[in-house]
Amino acid sequence: MTTSLSEPSSSANYITTTGYRRLRDELQQLVNKERPEVTQVVSWAASNGDRSENGDYIYGKRRLREIDRRIRFLTKQLEDAVVVDPTSQCGNEQIFFGARVGFSRNDGPQEWVTIVGRDEVDPMRRRVSWISPVAKALIRAREGDEVRLRTPQGEDRLLILEVVYEELEP
Repeated sequence: MTTSLSEPSSSANYITTTGYRRLRDELQQLVNKERPEVTQVVSWAASNGDRSENGDYIYGKRRLREIDRRIRFLTKQLEDAVVVDPTSQCGNEQIFFGARVGFSRNDGPQEWVTIVGRDEVDPMRRRVSWISPVAKALIRAREGDEVRLRTPQGEDRLLILEVVYEELEP
């Protein structure tokens, strides 16, 4: 399900099309490749007899629990996901989910952030969750607007310089 988004609901699990594909691919990798391989190792180790000191068996069972936990988590996230295509907002100067925003903080150099879903946050790539304080300050503003952001160090002024909607790189 792909949707256009203007005002996010706090209970929804919004995610970009790129983020959805990444989670789906991880789930398929776990279900179709990793879990069967680990199950095979555990089965082989169990056939060797005494399981109490069998490292392959003990590690394999632990790894299976981790894989199953991650599969349950990913399945739930994908079921609850509301997929938003950022490119559907192209040409929009107002900031919503999926926007890549260029701004100046307190008249400093230009910074960029991309507003993404909770499962897509990546500080190294300047991807922030739509429920983060900086995203909440930016949402609904437009190019040329100045918004205020409360931080532990005080209040910052963010001057919005540019708003871009584009497909995210994986």
